[in-house]
Amino acid sequence: MDSRTVLSPLPPDDVLTVRLAAGDEEAFRLVLDRWSPGMLRLARDFVSTRASAEEVVQETWMAVFRGIARFEGRSSLKTWVYRILVRTAKARGVKEQRTIPMSGSLPEAESDAGPTVDPSRFRGPDDPYPGHWRPGQAPAPWNAPEDRALVSEVRRVIGDALAALPARYRVVLSLRDIEGYGSDEVCELLGITAGNQRVLLHRARAQVRRRLEEYFGAAEGAADDEL
Repeated sequence: MDSRTVLSPLPPDDVLTVRLAAGDEEAFRLVLDRWSPGMLRLARDFVSTRASAEEVVQETWMAVFRGIARFEGRSSLKTWVYRILVRTAKARGVKEQRTIPMSGSLPEAESDAGPTVDPSRFRGPDDPYPGHWRPGQAPAPWNAPEDRALVSEVRRVIGDALAALPARYRVVLSLRDIEGYGSDEVCELLGITAGNQRVLLHRARAQVRRRLEEYFGAAEGAADDEL
């Protein structure tokens, strides 16, 4: 049996909002437990220390509790909370002189220009199938590991890959692929254009996938050497 805790679904936003506005402690506990870990991860990308990120989350919840009666339901409740979080984290980051440039202001080494995959892996324009993978260059399929130790190792590799991303890449990837926000919501939360969001997400995913490709390639090579 899977030992992981299965979280019960939250009430619908209209019900949850009424309960929060009425001071329902159980409702507060539900959203605190459910959303705080993701909020902390996101805040950490804007500020200099984990302690500072924790303070941002605390300030966000205080603002939510004070302002819940003014929530109008124009977005989801979670999006409204995250909007407050991002605004609070950005303000704290400015005070700490730590900002996240979302476009166009990083050195060339970290710019959003250039290919995300080595062009030599693709067939050239004179090939019968230009733009397709060259033989032996296509990404190998990955089999999901069943061994818990291997699962833990893959998670570590992914975590290291996320930590190595430029902050603006990591923020967009976290919101889209970890927190599950749509592109329009991410653009609204971060104040970026749809095109910029697509570029940042594509490059973030490409870098994480490249790290996983390297890991699985090395693991396969090691296995072959043992035969």
